[in-house]
This record gives sequence, C-alpha cells and structure tokens, in this order.
Amino acid sequence: MVAAALVTPPPAKILALPERQSASRPFLKPILENVTTVVIPPLAVLTLFLLIWQIAASQPGSSLPPPTQVYAESSDLILHPFFDNGGADKGLGFHIIASLSRVAIGYALAAIAGIALGTLVGQSVYFMRGFDPIFQVLRTVPPLAWLPISLAAFRDGQPSAIFVIAITAVWPIIINTAAGIRNIPQDYRNVARVLRLNPLEYFTKIMVPAAAPYIFTGLRIGIGLSWLAIVAAEMLIGGVGIGFFIWDAWNSSLISDIIVALVYVGLVGFVLDRAIAFMGHVVTRGTAVN
Repeated sequence: MVAAALVTPPPAKILALPERQSASRPFLKPILENVTTVVIPPLAVLTLFLLIWQIAASQPGSSLPPPTQVYAESSDLILHPFFDNGGADKGLGFHIIASLSRVAIGYALAAIAGIALGTLVGQSVYFMRGFDPIFQVLRTVPPLAWLPISLAAFRDGQPSAIFVIAITAVWPIIINTAAGIRNIPQDYRNVARVLRLNPLEYFTKIMVPAAAPYIFTGLRIGIGLSWLAIVAAEMLIGGVGIGFFIWDAWNSSLISDIIVALVYVGLVGFVLDRAIAFMGHVVTRGTAVN
C-alpha cells in the first residue's frame, strides 16, 4: 500500500494540463473561424480566377495578356507607385491622390446638399410633391452627360469634374435622407411635443439619430457613384488622375498598365465603401446596414 501511494501522482497535476488546453481553445477558435470564413473563400476564388485567366490568355490569338505578363510589364507601377518624372508622367499613387482630392470635394458638397434637401423634402408633403418628380428625372441622367454642361459653365476641367461628382452622388443621398425623415416613428414625434423641443433640438436629438441609418445608406451609394464618375470624367478632361492614366495608357496600347490601374480603382473603391460603412456603424451604433 505504501508503494502504491508513492506511485500515484497528485490530483492537482493531473488536472493542470486539461485546464491549459481548455483555456487555449476559446482563444484560437474565433481566429480560426475568421480565417476559414473571411480569408480563405475570397483567396480561393481569386486563385481560381487568376488560373482561368492565365490559361485563357495564354492561348494563341488572345488579345489580353495573362497575369504573369501583366506583372512582368507593369511591375514598376506595382512596386513604385509614387515616382514623378514631371508633367503627367507620375506613378499611380499620385494619380489616385489627385482623383481622391476631387472626389473629397465633390462628395462633401453632395453630402451637405443631399442631407439638407432630403430633410426638407422628407418633412414637407408639399416639397415632396414638388421636388420628387424632378429628382427622379435628373437622377437618371448619366454622369458624363453632365460634363459638357459643366465645361460650358465653368470653362475649366477641375471644377467641372467636381460638379460631375456632386451632381452624380447627390440623388441617392437626397432620396434616402427623405425616406429616413418620413419613416421617423410617431412615438418619437410625440415625445418631442411633450418635451417641447425647439426646431434645432428636434433636428439634432430626434430627426438625425432616427434617420441616420437611411442617411448612411445614401452616403454609401453616393461614394460609389462619386468614384465611378471621377474615373469617367478624368478620361475626358485630362490632366492628372486615375481616369486620365487609363485613357493615356489605352492611347499608348499599354494594356497591362490598364489592368493594373483597374485593380487599383477597385481596391480604392472598396476601401471608400468600407470606410463609410464603418462610420455608419459607429454613428448609428450598429443599426446601419454593413
């Protein structure tokens, strides 16, 4: 019995190892779930797409270069996006910065005007009946159709491009803001009457928080339209910008450079959309659609 007692390990040491394993599993499980659900699926699809593209573009008579050729011909644009040789001969980084500066101004103007007009239309039935048909007609005009009018009015490419951005992005902001104002619950309005809120207090404490999910939905649509509009407008106004870069590469028959630029355009557009979505999530405390 004494020998058996000496061989038997203490109970505390037996329980120590399972406790460490159980403590590590909850920490690793969320990371593994995020990798398998968020990272792996898009990487798998991207790999499959590049493989199909490589095989299809490597066939005789293909007019598009395969991914390996794109990297070989345009590696300088990918690895050195901020070179500056003077004039319009700049890296893609400088072209994107120039486009983003125009988008920032035009989008800010669209956001201010869109929220103001949307609030006005959403509050008043008479304003809605008067302005809504006009908004519905104007929002169907393609962005580039506004460019000749803006060039005739401003006689300069920079303000013309900003105007095209603003006039393209403002409509979804107006429409969604008006919808949010009209859908404010009646209980909120009753509370405002009971508390005797003045118009400014009602706007800041009732109207804006209640309509914020709708407003940020319009802002997300607007930022996407802004980025689309600037790329198209810069193809015609020239100067420095990602749209001008794509058009200049086409005139020089640099298909690989165009493909690289399109990837940059898509990535920047994705970042802009996610930035507005994150802002909406923070401001509305998770009620805005991501």
